[in-house]
Amino acid sequence: MSILLALIVFVTNERSGNVTVIRDDHVVSTFAAGTRPRGLVLSPDGKRLYVASSHFKGVFTRERDSVRVFDTSNFKEITRFPCGTDPEGIAISADGKRLVVANEDAGTATILDAKSGKTIATLVTGTEPEGVAINGTKAYITAESSNTITVLDLKTNRVTAQTFVDTRPRAATFTRDGTRAYVTSEVGGSVNVVDATRDQVITKIKLGKSDHPVGVVLSPDEKRLYVATGRGNSVVVIDTKTNRVTTTIAVAQRPWGLALTRDGRRLYAACGISNVVSVIDTATLKVIASIKAGDGPWGVVTSSDQAVSKR
Repeated sequence: MSILLALIVFVTNERSGNVTVIRDDHVVSTFAAGTRPRGLVLSPDGKRLYVASSHFKGVFTRERDSVRVFDTSNFKEITRFPCGTDPEGIAISADGKRLVVANEDAGTATILDAKSGKTIATLVTGTEPEGVAINGTKAYITAESSNTITVLDLKTNRVTAQTFVDTRPRAATFTRDGTRAYVTSEVGGSVNVVDATRDQVITKIKLGKSDHPVGVVLSPDEKRLYVATGRGNSVVVIDTKTNRVTTTIAVAQRPWGLALTRDGRRLYAACGISNVVSVIDTATLKVIASIKAGDGPWGVVTSSDQAVSKR
C-alpha cells in the first residue's frame, strides 16, 4: 500500500446550503454547511475548512450567522464561530492564527482567533463589505456599495486607511511580497491595480463591455492574473507586466469564485447559474472538464494535502 496526495477541491453552494467535495475532478461527497454558504478558506495545513454561513434575506431561520469549521479528513463539523451578520468573504493569515470575515449586512469585519474562535476585534468597514485578502499583517476588505477598500492592521487590530476604487469592488488578491494588490470592480468592469505599500490605486485595467469581474487569482509565478467575469461567462487572463488582457476563456454561466492548484496547472471556476465547476488547463487555456456541483456554486478552494491510500 502506498500513500498519495490527492487533489481536493471544496465548493460552496449558496442556494443548496452545502459544500461539494471534488477529488481528482470527480465529486466524492457533499455535506451540509448551513444557510447560504459563500466564502471559504482552508487552514495552511489543510486540516480545517472554514465556511462563512449566512442567512437568506427576508427568510426566517433559526440558524445564526457563523463561521462553520469542518474537519477535512471526514467532512464533519467541528464547531462554529460567531461573527457579524451576513458573513460573506473570509481569509486566513499565512501562519493560520487569524481569520478575517467580512460581514455584509453589518458593515464590519470580524477578526477571529482561528483555533478558538474568540473574537479579537470587530471593525467598521465600508458599506456592504464582501471580499477579504490578507498579506502579512495587512488585510483588505472590499466594500461594494461605498466603492472602497478598508485597510486593516492585524497587528494593532485597527483600520488604517480607506481607499476608493472603481464601482462595486468584489474580490482582492496580493502579490507574495505585498507590494501590489489587484481588486475587481464588477460594475466598473475593471481590475484596480493597487500600490499596497501606500494603499493607492495606480491604474485600472478595463475589461470588455460584457465583463463584470468578480473572483481573481494570481498564477504561482505572478505573471498571469485570472479574473472571473461573472455575467460575461468567461475567465480572462491578464499579463501582469503589461496589464493587458491576453486571452478570454469561455466557461459555464456566471463564474464567481476561482482557485488554482498549487502548481498552477489547473484553474477551477465556480459557475453559479450553470451549477458546475469549469476546469481550465492553464497550459492550453482551455476548459477540459465541467463538474456538477450543488445549487449556486459560489466559492472554491483547492488543496493537495489530503492523503489517500492506494492498494
